[in-house]
Amino acid sequence: MDQKRNRNVGNRYLVIVILIFGLFGCKDDEKPVVVEPIPILEEPKEVLEFGFNVKDYIVKKDTIRKGDSFGEILERNHVGYPKIFNIAEKAKDTFDIRRLQVGKPYTLLCAKDSLETPRCFIYQPNLEEYVVIDFQDSIHAYRDTKPIKYIEKTATGVISNNISETLEEQGLSPRLAYKMADEIYAWTIDFRRLQKGDRFKVIYTDKYIDDTIYTGVHEVKAAYFEHNKEPFYAFEFVTDSAKGIVDYFSEDAKNLRRAFLKSPIKFGRLSSRYNLKRRIAVYGFRVKPHRGTDFAAPIGTPIMATANGTVTRSERRGGNGNYVKIRHNATYETQYLHMRKRNAKVGQFVKQGDVIGWIGMTGSTGGPHVCYRFWKNGKEVDPFKQKLPEAKPISDSLKVKYLNFIQPIKYQLDNIHFLEDVFEEQNQPEHTVKQNDNLISLNY
Repeated sequence: MDQKRNRNVGNRYLVIVILIFGLFGCKDDEKPVVVEPIPILEEPKEVLEFGFNVKDYIVKKDTIRKGDSFGEILERNHVGYPKIFNIAEKAKDTFDIRRLQVGKPYTLLCAKDSLETPRCFIYQPNLEEYVVIDFQDSIHAYRDTKPIKYIEKTATGVISNNISETLEEQGLSPRLAYKMADEIYAWTIDFRRLQKGDRFKVIYTDKYIDDTIYTGVHEVKAAYFEHNKEPFYAFEFVTDSAKGIVDYFSEDAKNLRRAFLKSPIKFGRLSSRYNLKRRIAVYGFRVKPHRGTDFAAPIGTPIMATANGTVTRSERRGGNGNYVKIRHNATYETQYLHMRKRNAKVGQFVKQGDVIGWIGMTGSTGGPHVCYRFWKNGKEVDPFKQKLPEAKPISDSLKVKYLNFIQPIKYQLDNIHFLEDVFEEQNQPEHTVKQNDNLISLNY
């Protein structure tokens, strides 16, 4: 016991001596020893692109230029033509190298040698897809897609002039305006006659490629539009998963679409309406009935059939230029004039949305557009003034499934608040907010 006590006392003295030596033992001309930490070497992280660690290669990026070919690109990068021919032959079942398009990007992964010899050719026909022709060991080719991410977002807005301006002021995609005006509410709300104070809420998804490239609005999951104080709900629902048929329905399962599309083009503007007293410049400003509805768009814009039907005319004639006429049933027919080129034959059955031609300036026309004509019981009428039949209603078996499907989405939509409502609530002398399922009274 005494020995143990003596050892503890001795240890204390030793510690004191070491501290005194550390504080006072250094001479003035001596510097204290600084022990620098030994750096920990970390392995360089991989930088993956198209599935390859690009740090293993010399990377050359360019775009296809006029006159470029697969062979010329490889040849000017020190690959001989016998090998080029062999690569092309083995890759042809996956990708036809003759289909390289001017302006599309490509990447060469090259060896880190004196010649920087190519080991892999990667071509991007669009933002999402790419084609890999790998010839560093054996030759093989394959297609793949970049990682795609969908991010759900919400937005609200109050109309002061039109929906496009409202979205632009908030930095939102104009694609949202198109989706709501021309796809969801095309036959329910006339977006050319919106009222100041109309407002909307929308749940939608934005699409990103490689986490960085924004490609716009992917889809609208649900929307609420208040027009003239009347609410209009819209919910996206897949009615046929095998065929990929998607429609928008109201909160009580009513289909918002009609049997006819509102416009035969996706992007463009309504430049002239049906007007029996219109004066037309092409005819010297004489009064000449205009029994069609004109949609202006750049030359080459696809023209779609507005409903299912059978092609009864596809020809070029007089002032009509190139045109296609479709009979949809015993009541309705449509006609599409001034096409640059037709894409439908007489007797052909076409479905709603099928491309039947492209915008042009054939026949009597002062600019690129499609003149859309609409017949009801053999008489040309204004399609916007017709009470057109609804699209096929949802089946009884699907209706129950639909109503269950939209229940949580409607709850989410209803709990998106308009900013002016929030401000108005906050300016009340007393109001309540819900927090953790308890009602708390707030006084200001």
